[in-house]
Amino acid sequence: MTKTQIWSTIFLVLFIALFFLHKATKEDATVKPAMGENYGDTQTQESTATGFSAEEAVVNWGCNTCHGQDLRGTQMAPPLYGLSEFYDRDKLTNYLRNPNSFMDSDRFREFKQKYKNIVMPAYNNKDIKELGKVADYLLGLQ
Repeated sequence: MTKTQIWSTIFLVLFIALFFLHKATKEDATVKPAMGENYGDTQTQESTATGFSAEEAVVNWGCNTCHGQDLRGTQMAPPLYGLSEFYDRDKLTNYLRNPNSFMDSDRFREFKQKYKNIVMPAYNNKDIKELGKVADYLLGLQ
């Protein structure tokens, strides 16, 4: 065998060994509440593709930065309670993916006046299943 073949073989064996080592030591990615904690109904406890519940995704995406810790609104953004009055699951998911496409409605014209210089970010880079779970969670806030 040539030196190139030897090094290629060593690299391949090392790669395979590391792959199996990673598989053997990989931890479960689901997030579970600590003993005594209750995160609400079972729908919000279901893990999304990234291992977060919908409630955790709302926090991780920074929704509470503008909408408040309890999502009841701030001077920066409106409350996220009662969205089921304006949206169904598909419409809210589409809004989360591309909020600018909804800016022509009367409701958003009012929001532009009340919440100046604030832009709702688009979440078109998120998995559609994850967005659907977040939409379900938000629609359930009453």
